[in-house]
Amino acid sequence: MTTAPMPEFPAGFRWGVSTSAYQIEGATTADGRGPSIWDTFAHTPGRIADGSTGDEACDHYHRHAEDVALLAGLGVSAYRFSIAWPRVQPTGVGPANPAGLDFYERLVDELLGHGVDPVATLFHWDLPQALEDAGGWLDRDTAHRFAEYADLVAARLGDRVKLWITLNEPFVHMSLGHGTGEHAPGRTLLFDALPVAHHQLLGHGLAVDALRARGNGPVAIANNYSPVRLAGDSDADRAAGAAYDALHNRLFTDPLLGLGYPEGMSFDPGVVRDGDLDVIAAPLDVLGVNYYHPTGVRAAEEGSPLPFEIVPLAGYPRTAFDWPVVPDGLRELLVQLRDRYSAALPPIQVTESGCAYDDEPDANGRVDDPERIAYLDGHLRAVRAAMDEGVEVTGYFVWSLLDNWEWAEGFTKRFGLVHVDYASQRRTPKSSYAWFRDRIARP
Repeated sequence: MTTAPMPEFPAGFRWGVSTSAYQIEGATTADGRGPSIWDTFAHTPGRIADGSTGDEACDHYHRHAEDVALLAGLGVSAYRFSIAWPRVQPTGVGPANPAGLDFYERLVDELLGHGVDPVATLFHWDLPQALEDAGGWLDRDTAHRFAEYADLVAARLGDRVKLWITLNEPFVHMSLGHGTGEHAPGRTLLFDALPVAHHQLLGHGLAVDALRARGNGPVAIANNYSPVRLAGDSDADRAAGAAYDALHNRLFTDPLLGLGYPEGMSFDPGVVRDGDLDVIAAPLDVLGVNYYHPTGVRAAEEGSPLPFEIVPLAGYPRTAFDWPVVPDGLRELLVQLRDRYSAALPPIQVTESGCAYDDEPDANGRVDDPERIAYLDGHLRAVRAAMDEGVEVTGYFVWSLLDNWEWAEGFTKRFGLVHVDYASQRRTPKSSYAWFRDRIARP
C-alpha cells in the first residue's frame, strides 16, 4: 500500500458494499420460497468444494437488522443486494408471493431508515428451479418470465429502490453455469451456451421496459470485465486475445449500447429475432463494472474446442482465490470502456471490487486483514486515476460486506469486510472495515 495521500473523490460519489441473496440470506424454505438452481446444485454431491450449501449461509434473512446496523456504522451511502427470484415467484411464474416481498420491504425500509440507498439486483444467478426444468436461459420464454418478475418487484418496491440492476455478471452465468459446468445449473455446452447470452440480454431489455413503465429508475446492469493480457506476440496470439475479449467483454456490452453483437459472434437461426437488438439497447442510466483481475490469453493448441487458451499472469501478488492482484487493470479497463464506446457509454459505477484472504480472529478476537486494505487502497487509486483521465465514475462498491457462501467454493473463501463465524453467526468487523469507514469519511 502506497503511503501517498489518498486522492479526493467528488461530493456525491456513491460509496457502497455488495452482497447477493443465495450467498448470505439462508432461510431457503422460509415464507414460501421455492428452490433455485443453486439449491439443486449445492445439494448435488461433489459440486461444492467443502460439501456445504447456502441453506443457512449468513442467516441474513433473520439478521438483516444487525447487518444494516453494520452498514450504518461503515458510513456507506448505498447497499447493493440481490432479490431472490424464487422468494418472490417460487416457480418463476404467476403472482408474487407476498411473504417473500415482505422480507425485501423490511430490508429496504431498514436501509432507508439508516440513510442507506437500496440498490437492488434482480438476478444474481438464482433462477427458480422450475424455470430451469422448462429450459432455463436456453429457452427464450425465460426472458419474458424475467420481465414479469421485474414488474412484480417494481410494483412493491419501486418507490424506494434508488438504483435497479437487472442482471449480475451474465458472462459468468453463461460461461461457468452453462459452458463449463462449474456453477449452477452445471451444463457443459461450451459455445452451444451462446443462446444463454442472448436470452439474458433480451430479459434485461424487457425488464428495463417493465421498470420504466412503472416510472422506476434509474436502471443499470452489472457486467464482469477483464482486460486481456497477451502471453505472446504472434498473429495467432493476437487473434486469440481478440476472440476472448469479444466473448468476455464485448458480448454483453456492444448490444447494450446499440452496436449489435461483435463480429464473428454467431447464433443459431431463430435465436436472435427481429426487434430483439432494439429491446436490448434500451438506454442505461449506469453501467455497473465488476472487476477482479485481467486474463492472460494465448493461442490455443491445435484441436482445442476453444479459439484461445487462458494462462496464469506471473509477477503479481495473489489472493486466496489464486487471482492476481492488478489494481492498474481497473484503470486500464475503465479507460478502455471510455475509448471503445465514447458518447454511448453511460456513467460507470464499480459495482464489485474485492478479494478473498484467509482471515481468522487472533487470540484477542481481532481480525486483521492488511492485504485487503492494500487491495482496496490500490483499486481506489486506480478508479481516481481513470477519473483523472476523463472517465465518468460515480460510485464504488466493495465485494463484500460479509464473509459468505462463495458459490462452488462453499465457505472456503472469505471476501468480507466483516468476518462471519458460520457456526455461531457472530459478526466481527475486520481492520479493513475500519479502514474503509475512515476512507468514506474523508473527502
